[in-house]
Amino acid sequence: MGNDQPTGAHAPAKPDARLPRNVWVLAWVALFNDTSTEMSYWLLPQFLVTVLGAPPMAFGLIEGAAETIASFSRLLSGWLSDLTGRRKPLTAAAYTLANVVKPLLAVANSWPQVFWIRFGDRAAKGFRGAPRDALIADSVDPAHRGSAFGLRQAMDTAGAILGPLSAIVFLRLFGGRIRDVFWVAAIPGVLCILLVWFGVREVQRAAHPANPSNAAMRSQRFPRGKLLLILSAVGLFSLGNSSDLFLILRAQNLGMGAWTAPALGLLFNVVYAALSWPAGKLSDRLPRRWLVVAGYLVYAAVYAGFAWLRAPQMVWFLFAIYGTYYALTEGVMKAWVADLAPADSRAWAFGVLNWVVGIAAFPASFLAGWIWQRYSPATPFAVSSVLALVAGTLLLFA
Repeated sequence: MGNDQPTGAHAPAKPDARLPRNVWVLAWVALFNDTSTEMSYWLLPQFLVTVLGAPPMAFGLIEGAAETIASFSRLLSGWLSDLTGRRKPLTAAAYTLANVVKPLLAVANSWPQVFWIRFGDRAAKGFRGAPRDALIADSVDPAHRGSAFGLRQAMDTAGAILGPLSAIVFLRLFGGRIRDVFWVAAIPGVLCILLVWFGVREVQRAAHPANPSNAAMRSQRFPRGKLLLILSAVGLFSLGNSSDLFLILRAQNLGMGAWTAPALGLLFNVVYAALSWPAGKLSDRLPRRWLVVAGYLVYAAVYAGFAWLRAPQMVWFLFAIYGTYYALTEGVMKAWVADLAPADSRAWAFGVLNWVVGIAAFPASFLAGWIWQRYSPATPFAVSSVLALVAGTLLLFA
């Protein structure tokens, strides 16, 4: 099959090897940013419907538009980062924009205002992804890339746990006043802004040629060979990777109460956070392809379980295993792409990877909903399981 990483990337990491400052700072940035985001996000449906009187369809419109703009901003930021040779300014500006607009939810008086707030937040999220991931890859030795991306992903997921828990605590403390919770969510957002501007350092890389030829630019912008095959497999997989909301709907379809949804999400995120960093470290010692393929196989098994499941108690087990899929793929896939993409086009490669995933999100969920209604609640999970198996097979040839 060949190596998944360049020469030297398979060298065993020393037990006492320390990750560089940038990796740790960006990991804490992820923790604070996601804590702020998740404190607000899970309260949005209730805020829109009960406080602002918006129709339920407004939430779908807001989130659909937000994810669409995020997909395209991923491409733009990757291209700009490679064009300018700078990572930090784009990353810091995007984190700043997101954490400046989110507190405006506390003063929103109509759902169109929430639309533009979420639009700005998600556009910033998409814009920071590629330069941030490229900055991590530039900052760390190739032998520790898996560990670096795994750490950032683990801290990000820890924020996804702290956010909802904090929202519950403060919602009770403030007597159910959602706007007050939105104000409190601004505090970790401010810490995120300060850390990213004053803690992160730009990494010097080789200078760009003064007048690169068109062929050279095309080579930089469009990774070939293995990377294109990986992107193809990711695209196919993403078409079957519908919103995780369908897992909750399936659990309720099997007879589980609505109260279990937050608990299932918490279980999933705990497993995800606990395994992300160990999985990243493991990918520094084993071919990253093996772990990603293993993650796709876990996904296929979980979705097959949701397709054929009849005992609702098993949903708890499947959600825990589902967290393993994320841990095996999210950070490891980014480390793998960083291994394959040239340094001067690395942000563009990350932008394309994120764009492929994002652009497939809407049709994936739309098709899952249509198949659910047209055939049965079990059918979309069976289809997703098959697509994951095919995508995993493609990756074996990468």
